[in-house]
Amino acid sequence: MPDGQCRQYSPPVEYAVLGEAASSALEQLVSELEQALRRDGFEGPGEIDTADLVLNLIDRDAPKPFRRRSRGTFAASLHERPERPDDPLAAGYPLLVQALANVGLAFVPPNEVWFTTMERGAYAVHGDTPAELAANVVERLSPLARARLVIDNDFRTDLEPELWDGDEATEEIREAGIRLGEHGLLPAPFPIEELLGERELRHVKRLYGIGGLSYGNLSRRCDERRFWMSASGVHKTQLDQPGRDILLVSGYDADERKIVVSVPPGIEPRRVSVDAIEHWMIYGQHPDVGAILHVHAWMEGILATDINYPCGTEELAVAVSELIAAEPDPANAVVGLRNHGITATGPNLTEILDRIEPRLLRQVPMT
Repeated sequence: MPDGQCRQYSPPVEYAVLGEAASSALEQLVSELEQALRRDGFEGPGEIDTADLVLNLIDRDAPKPFRRRSRGTFAASLHERPERPDDPLAAGYPLLVQALANVGLAFVPPNEVWFTTMERGAYAVHGDTPAELAANVVERLSPLARARLVIDNDFRTDLEPELWDGDEATEEIREAGIRLGEHGLLPAPFPIEELLGERELRHVKRLYGIGGLSYGNLSRRCDERRFWMSASGVHKTQLDQPGRDILLVSGYDADERKIVVSVPPGIEPRRVSVDAIEHWMIYGQHPDVGAILHVHAWMEGILATDINYPCGTEELAVAVSELIAAEPDPANAVVGLRNHGITATGPNLTEILDRIEPRLLRQVPMT
C-alpha cells in the first residue's frame, strides 16, 4: 500500500458566466460575484468551453442544462426566487439536476443565497449588502470549484483466480450492504431518470458515472496494500458479484489521478465508488484499519470537515483522512463530512455497524 499521499495540482483560475440575469437585483449580484471571484484569484470572464468555473444563470421554470466538455469544469447554476422556499432542498434539487450543475444557487433578494449540493445538502449564506453577500458566497463556492476529482479507474485483469468469486471480505461487504438497507441507512438519491431526458442522462453518466440507486459506500481490507470496495451505480443491498459490484482496489496512479482496480477476465466491471481515493488514503496511513463505512447520517459530538468538498475529490479525501489521523484511535474512529454524512473506521464492517447504529441520526445537520 502506498503512503497515502496525493500529488498536488494547481487550482483552477478562470471563470465564465452563461446566460443573462432576469432582474436588476440578480444582475447586481452577478456583478458582485465576478468581482469577488477575481479577488479570490480567478481570472475572467473567460470562454465557456475552457473555464474552470461556469456560473450558469437559469430560469427556474425552464432550467437550461450546461453540457460541460470536461468533468474538470465546475458548474454552479444560479436563479432567483421571490421568497425563501418552505423546503429549500426539495425546491433546489430538481433544478440542480436539470441544469446538470455541481451546485445550485438560489438568490432570495436582498440578502440570501441558498446552496443545494449533489450530496443532498441545502444551506444559506447571508450578507448585509450585495458585495458582502457575494463575498460570502464565493468564500463557500471557491473551495468547491477548485477541488479536483479522482473518479477515473484503471481496470487491470490481474486479479488472482482464487479471488474471482470473492472471499470472506466480499461476503462481509455484501451482508453489510443488506444491513444498511434494512436499517434505513441508504437514502434514495435524486430521481435522476425522472428529471433528465435521455440525452442529458447519457451526458451525466459519461462524465460522472452516476447511476443513482443509493448513497453510501463500504470497504474491507484484503491485504496489506489492497482493499475491496462497493461499486458506484449499484444499490448497496445488491452487491452480488465480486469483480463487478464489489471491486478490488490495488493502487493509485497519482500522475493520471486514476484508481487502479484489479478485476477478473470476462466481466464488465462497474466503476468503484467515487470515495475510493478517501479510503485508499486512510488504509495507506493506518495499517490497523480493517474496514471503512460511509453513510449519509450523523452522530453528535464528532469532529467534522470545515468545507463540504464534493464527493470523489482529492480535497475531501485529504480533509477526512486528516480528521481520522487526529482521532485518539484512528482504527476505531468516526468523523463527520460537513453537510454530508460520516465516515467510520473499524476492524470490520460488522463491528462498525454495531458500534455506531445506536447513536446514528438520520438527518444530517446543514450549516
